[in-house]
Amino acid sequence: MSYQTIKYEIHKGIMTLILNRPEQMNTFTYAMSEELLDVLEWANQQDKIRVVIITGAGKAFCAGMDLSGGTSTFETDEAADDFRDVGGKVSLKVYDMKKPVIAAINGAAVGVGITLTLPMDIRIIKKGVKVGFVFGRVGIGPESVSGWFLPKLVGAGKALDWMLTGRYIPTDEAMAAGLIQYEEEDPLAKAKEIAEAIVQNTAATSNAFTRQILWRMTGESNPKRAHLIESKYLYWAARQADAKEGINAFLEKRSPSFSLSSNELPNFFL
Repeated sequence: MSYQTIKYEIHKGIMTLILNRPEQMNTFTYAMSEELLDVLEWANQQDKIRVVIITGAGKAFCAGMDLSGGTSTFETDEAADDFRDVGGKVSLKVYDMKKPVIAAINGAAVGVGITLTLPMDIRIIKKGVKVGFVFGRVGIGPESVSGWFLPKLVGAGKALDWMLTGRYIPTDEAMAAGLIQYEEEDPLAKAKEIAEAIVQNTAATSNAFTRQILWRMTGESNPKRAHLIESKYLYWAARQADAKEGINAFLEKRSPSFSLSSNELPNFFL
């Protein structure tokens, strides 16, 4: 597949997906949103892909929405009831992924450049780069479903602080608040290290279920539904080849060789 605003490579089960508008600091466009939706849907169906890493070409990760269209940038010809935020479409696609998704934030991540990472599983950032939820400074508000994801990650108080002020957030503050898990000089190298460990040591069905239940249970008022769903999953998993292989590998002190793909996981959330 060939794209205009993104590119990707696949190596040993890891897809590295690169936002590829380096001369424009990888600013987000409608074309980029369509290409991301397409490649993520494709990756989700590929058994050979176990982990997706998303990073930026050049010095930036994504410096926000491309504003070169001027004051009409955020306008649309669609009817109000039909319009859906394009960044939100991408965030929801990431949310529905069956594979772990890692953000390797190699440079500025501003506006949609940071909100797009919120539904990803692990965020790794280069120390000192610009991060900010700056939409209030251009007269709009939360996008890419950040009004739901950000408070889940850092709490409502910190989310309000960052969003209401639109200030740039020091990377150490972002890490202390739980937005970022790792602060590294080379975020992509760290992302690949983590991705390789996932591919080598864990089962695809286990990861698919884990990322689904952790997000989907955030709105539950008590633990009973999580208990029911986990029970159904464990009943199924215990009868699969991967559980038997995992136990044997542990007892034999060797690395496991799991055979099931994430696409073989039943839907336990119906």
